[in-house]
Amino acid sequence: MSAAKKKPFLADPKFLKYKGFEVCDEADNGIQLMYLPFEKGAPIPAFRECAKHPHIAEKGFVLYYTHQCPFNAKYVPVLEETAEKNGIPFKAILLGSKEEARNAPTPVTTYALFYDGEYITNEQMNDRKFLKLAGR
Repeated sequence: MSAAKKKPFLADPKFLKYKGFEVCDEADNGIQLMYLPFEKGAPIPAFRECAKHPHIAEKGFVLYYTHQCPFNAKYVPVLEETAEKNGIPFKAILLGSKEEARNAPTPVTTYALFYDGEYITNEQMNDRKFLKLAGR
């Protein structure tokens, strides 16, 4: 995965294109799925519809994450505690299985933060960044 404009924790699209990768799908939030075709006529990968249109119905901050990144074990509890101390609506959802990740409302399942239903970022943050984002 990459993006037309470089985003944190995603592969550099210029490097991938240099190596022969092609964009085969793009989500509404600019996240691109890139692939390297080995043979002509091979099936082209695509995002699932739920990931292609990152949006949720819940209000407040909602974080979808996995244990794929070891830093989540440190920073997710920091955000939960910071949100609770500051009265910020926050919910963390651990995607614990392949099926949960495949059916998530985001193409980036390692860390995807939403606010009032809209995708915000896949960048992990500490308490200060979170409070700044929350306007506190």
